[in-house]
Amino acid sequence: MNRSNANEVMGKSNGKSEAETAGLDVDHELPPADGDDRPSSSPENLSSAAQPSGVEAELQKLKAERDQLYDRLARAQAEFDNARRRASKEQQDYRDYATMDALKSFLPVIDSFERALQSKSDGSDFRGGIELIYKQLQDALAKQGVVAIVAKGQPFDPRFHEAIEMVETTEVPDHVVLEELQRGYKYKDRLMRPAMVKVAKNP
Repeated sequence: MNRSNANEVMGKSNGKSEAETAGLDVDHELPPADGDDRPSSSPENLSSAAQPSGVEAELQKLKAERDQLYDRLARAQAEFDNARRRASKEQQDYRDYATMDALKSFLPVIDSFERALQSKSDGSDFRGGIELIYKQLQDALAKQGVVAIVAKGQPFDPRFHEAIEMVETTEVPDHVVLEELQRGYKYKDRLMRPAMVKVAKNP
C-alpha cells in the first residue's frame, strides 16, 4: 500500500471527511439565535426601565403644587371675606356716628319744648316761645342741609310741588301756587318731600 492510500484509509477510519472537519471549525462559534429574550444593557432599555419611577415623581410634584394652590386660594378667600366684613362694619359705624351727630343738633330744640311746656306764662308769651323754638328747629335742619321748598306765589313746578287742587281764579296768573297745604323739603339737591299745594287755573 502506498502512502496516499494510507492517508485515505486513516481519514475514513476517523469517520469524518475533511469537509466535515472544516465545518466543525466554522460552527464552533455559533451566532446568537433570533428572538433571544435575554435583557440587553443598552441605554435605551435602561431609560425605559427607569421611566415609570420618573413619571411617578412628576405626578407627586404636581399633586404637591396643586395642594399648595388650593391652600393659597382658601387663604385668599378667607382674607377677602374678612376684609369685606370689616368694610361693612366700618360703613355701618360711620353711618351710626353721622346719624348721632345729626340728632345731637335737635337736642336743644327738645330742651326748649320742655321748658315751654313747664312755664306758667300767658298765651302771648307761650306763642312767642313756640316761635323761637320753631326758628331754632329750622336752624338745626338747615345745619344738616335740609331746606324748605318755597311754594306759595311760585309757578307750579312738578319736580317740587304736588297739586292737590286746581282753583279757578283770575286774581293770579295761570298755574301759580295759591296756597301751601304742606311744606316740602329738600336735602341739599335731593327732594325729601314735595310741597302739597293748590294751583290757580284761569277760566
